Amino acid sequence: MGWGNIYRRRVRVFTMALIVYLDYKGVQQREKWTNKSRQAALWEKAHERNAKRVLNLIIEMEGLWVKLGQYMSTRADVLPAAYIRLLKQLQDSLPPRPLEEVYSTIQKELGKSMDELFADFVNEPLATASIAQVHRATLLNGQEVVVKVQHDGVKTVILEDLKNAKSIVDWIAWAEPQYNFNPMIDEWCKEAPKELDFNHEAENTRTVAKNLGCRNQYDENMNANRVDVLIPDVIQSTEKVLVLEYMDGIRLNDLESLEAFGVNKQKIVEEITRAYAHQIYVDGFFNGDPHPGNFLVSKESPHRPILLDFGLTKELSSTIKQALAKMFLASAEGDHVALLSAFAEMGLKLRLDIPEQAMEVTTVFFRATTPANEYHKTMKSLADQRVKNMKVIQEKMNLDQKEMKRFNPVDAFPGDIVIFGRVLNLLRGLSSTMNVQIVYMDIMRPFAESALSGYISRGPSVNDRWIFDSPVHSDVEAKLRQLLIEMGNNDKILGIQVCAYKDGEVIIDTAAGVLGKYDPRPVKPDSLFPVFSVTKGITAGMIHWLVDNGQLNLEENVANIWPAFASNGKDVIKVHHVLNHTSGLHNATADMAQENPLLMLDWDECLNRICMSVPESEPGKEQFYHYLSFGWLCGGIIEHASGKKFQEILEEAIVRPLHLEGEMYIGIPPGVESRLAALTVDTDDLSKFSTITNRPELPSTFQPQQIAQLATTLPVVFNTLNVRRAIIPAANGHLSARALARYYAALADGGKIPPPHSSASKPVLGSHPHIPKLSSQKPPKSENVLDGSKQLCLVLLKVMKKFLVMKILRLMRAEILTERVAVVMILAVVKLVII
Repeated sequence: MGWGNIYRRRVRVFTMALIVYLDYKGVQQREKWTNKSRQAALWEKAHERNAKRVLNLIIEMEGLWVKLGQYMSTRADVLPAAYIRLLKQLQDSLPPRPLEEVYSTIQKELGKSMDELFADFVNEPLATASIAQVHRATLLNGQEVVVKVQHDGVKTVILEDLKNAKSIVDWIAWAEPQYNFNPMIDEWCKEAPKELDFNHEAENTRTVAKNLGCRNQYDENMNANRVDVLIPDVIQSTEKVLVLEYMDGIRLNDLESLEAFGVNKQKIVEEITRAYAHQIYVDGFFNGDPHPGNFLVSKESPHRPILLDFGLTKELSSTIKQALAKMFLASAEGDHVALLSAFAEMGLKLRLDIPEQAMEVTTVFFRATTPANEYHKTMKSLADQRVKNMKVIQEKMNLDQKEMKRFNPVDAFPGDIVIFGRVLNLLRGLSSTMNVQIVYMDIMRPFAESALSGYISRGPSVNDRWIFDSPVHSDVEAKLRQLLIEMGNNDKILGIQVCAYKDGEVIIDTAAGVLGKYDPRPVKPDSLFPVFSVTKGITAGMIHWLVDNGQLNLEENVANIWPAFASNGKDVIKVHHVLNHTSGLHNATADMAQENPLLMLDWDECLNRICMSVPESEPGKEQFYHYLSFGWLCGGIIEHASGKKFQEILEEAIVRPLHLEGEMYIGIPPGVESRLAALTVDTDDLSKFSTITNRPELPSTFQPQQIAQLATTLPVVFNTLNVRRAIIPAANGHLSARALARYYAALADGGKIPPPHSSASKPVLGSHPHIPKLSSQKPPKSENVLDGSKQLCLVLLKVMKKFLVMKILRLMRAEILTERVAVVMILAVVKLVII
């Protein structure tokens, strides 16, 4: 391809991109002045007009643009019907290349004449695509094959197209900053050239076939995660020619033939989805181009999908594969902490703390598919969700409309997940085109779980790093580690930390296992475990610290400190009644937990409920365990006695003096999610509750049966990020064993601060910043240096630009101006305004 052709190709592509962009901008303006009843027709005409432009350009340009058109043709769930209908023909029916070119390439690559290679060669291609075309043939030994032949000169075209696509994406990112697709195009630029080497494709085909255990015979006894698909055998390959086993099948877009053969479309698409789930989560090696033209359905019953074309594949590292599985399962479970942890592991960075929006976007990513005829409904739902999320971001960042338009909440987007996202979108489009519904959460979940269970189930017997590498402090610790190994081999431990002091010195500091059921990362000394009633001991310690500092008296009536508390006969309750569980308020917040558990997250509402509560027994007479109310009783006393916030006293009284920074929280701050362990129910221990009779010392709302019921729901609730961030001083601590042991060691020695924790334990206790800072504040605006007259001129120029562009577009539609002349005029107008 000469420089003249390259230049003309580049100009043609950019001209069309600008025309389509300006056409839609013009329609946006016209819509404001169009009657509502005619707006749909206005957009339909625009879609039809621009889809024809895009199709004609793609057929003219070929190369990479065919790939883009094929991708667009599968997105029936989000693209207008005009694009799907017109671009559909790109899947396998491009104009074929001349036979002379095909013969020449085959003979040159394979080093023999056609007669020496084939007993028969069908000149009419089975399909013609962006990079190659495929012919049916018969080898001299009688085997039926297909021969894939690369188009002559296509490598130069593809590489040039990638440059042009990159430039267009850069331009879109400049014009519409919230639509920055640079990470996607960068990954495509890296991966797409690999499709040009058919030796690479041959090896990929063999690898995927081996991974999926493909067999030519139907197997009724497949295990749960086996997939039932076919992949042709590779016969021979060179850089530009690939010879494969011929498989007779029906194309997925041939709906009439599928119907005639009695093919169950739902089952076929489900099996294709399972095959991709296996490739992604189990193998970490998957085909990145699942458009309808790359699938057949076998004609023989039972009908099975035939997978074709493995030129574009992606290999995932073990870390990324685990992170993708974790992201999927976090989305399925609604676990914000695991989701943010998965983002961190795969290198996806956000510019601000928006866990709820991140969860919503990820859930949309894995949403069930919708039929093509629900396109408008799907688009409206996605648009509404986007507007809602952007509004939250705008409020959090304190941005005006202009700033918001140029703000991108994603700071770093890992290239490894670009092809993964493309595959999910192509599969979604495939199911919409086939008019079937695929529930990804159900189909892909077993594969994602198996991806993590392979690492999580690797106990001490097969994982020599199951116990975190740290020094042994004593003989007792050595014996403890042997016990933990035995328990780990018997699946009695998922993850654990143990720390103990004796006479002010550390004698045990051990971490072992993994952070969660779906989190195979190792437990470390600084990992943060969720704790429940342990939190009461910390909260009570804060009360005693206030007493020691003369800010509180144990004999004092709570109402003297906290006037609103005095109502309903609580004016005689003393501070020590609260500490020894004899205040009579043991069921004070039970109705709130039953009414709406999320009310526990509202600190002020919880304190208000405590103030409104009525004692069930005379203060100081009967002792009942205050399982939940204890925390807010103490919390209210702490805040009113000190005049400071609860967490301020926690830091002042305990965290800073004991150097526990970053490892003791009641309500976690943003930034520590990657160190959090996940709660998991131990069903064996839970079953033992059924044998325990009611206990008189426990409140009526906290008997063994209620505890068992509560324990089954706790992980779901307390693994969510909004609960972990809430201040629940009776049941929501997040800390490491070494931080808690150091606190207890100080209590055991009358409040004396122990010597520094062992420096051999890495990272060193207290080395984490206690309050991670996020750049969620709006940057200061630069001073406006334009005077009033210059601002007025700019406004007038913008108005003039819009008027002139609209006028030029009307003249072009009326065919008074050609598209090329119109583009030149528009560029001149834009340049005038910039100057």
